[in-house]
Amino acid sequence: MTHSPSAQPAPTPPGATTPTVWKRLLPPLLAAGLVAILGTALLRPAHNATTGGPLIGKTAPDFKLQSLDGAALRLSALHGRPVVVNFWASWCGPCREEAPLLRELSTKQAGGQGLAVVGVLFQEPREEAARNFIQDYALAYPHLRDPNSRTAIDYGVAGIPETFFIDAQGVVQHVDRGGLDRARLNAGLDKIGVPGL
Repeated sequence: MTHSPSAQPAPTPPGATTPTVWKRLLPPLLAAGLVAILGTALLRPAHNATTGGPLIGKTAPDFKLQSLDGAALRLSALHGRPVVVNFWASWCGPCREEAPLLRELSTKQAGGQGLAVVGVLFQEPREEAARNFIQDYALAYPHLRDPNSRTAIDYGVAGIPETFFIDAQGVVQHVDRGGLDRARLNAGLDKIGVPGL
C-alpha cells in the first residue's frame, strides 16, 4: 500500500527569513499616516497664515481690563466705533517695527467717535519695560494689562504682534499676525470702513 505524500511547506532556503507581521503592515500604515497628515493640512489653516482665523465674522470677545495708568476699559463701551486691538510686548521686535504706524493711526483718528486703538500687553514680564516702550514711541492710546493672558486666550493669540480689526457693530472683520506694515494696516482698516494712512 502506497501513501501519498502529504502537502508540506517548502523548506526555507538557508539565510532567508520569513517576513514578520510588521514588515507586511508597514507600507499600508505609512500610506494611511501620510493621507491623515495631508488631510489635516488641507482642512486646517496654516499656522503661519498672516490673516484670517476663527473669530472672523464673529462678535469680538468682550473684556474689561485695567490700563497701565489704572483706568478700566471695557471693549463693549466702544460699541458704535471701529476698534483696532493690538496684542504686543516690549520684548517683541516686530512690535517695535509697527509701533510708529499705530502711533500715526491713533493720532490721525483721535477724538470724537472715530476709530479707537487699544493695546493689550501679552506676557509682559516687566511693566516698566512696557512703560518705556510706550514713552519711546509716544503711544497715546490705552495699553491694558491682561492678567494670566485670559483675553489673549479668548482671542486665540498664539504669538505677537496680532492685531484685530473690529467694526462699529463689534464684529471682527480682519486679523493680522506678524507685524503690520502700511499696506497690511490699510487692508485691515478697509475691512472696518476706516480710511487708510
